[in-house]
Amino acid sequence: MTDRIDLGLTDSEASCACCSTGSAAASTPAVDAAVTDEILVTGMTCSHCVASVTEELTAIDGVQSVAVDLNVGGTSRVTIHSARPIDAAAVQAAVEEAGYALAGDPV
Repeated sequence: MTDRIDLGLTDSEASCACCSTGSAAASTPAVDAAVTDEILVTGMTCSHCVASVTEELTAIDGVQSVAVDLNVGGTSRVTIHSARPIDAAAVQAAVEEAGYALAGDPV
């Protein structure tokens, strides 16, 4: 068995709700609920396609992240995470600017 050595490190996240002693609700500030939307996009065939759609969608004000489930040559599912609801016309314009089309209504 080895002796423990104190490195003098401190946990900068020690005040988070999961580590604090006491009520998590009292120590956790209110956070705005995030919005997740899924759209279907046709025409994407490769990682360059994914990058183009991702770049255009993340340029929309309020979009925090974009994830693409690529279905080569078929309909790909695109998940958009945002701080607030995003205008459907802005999403459609971004997808079209990237060179692709929406498939039907948002999921």
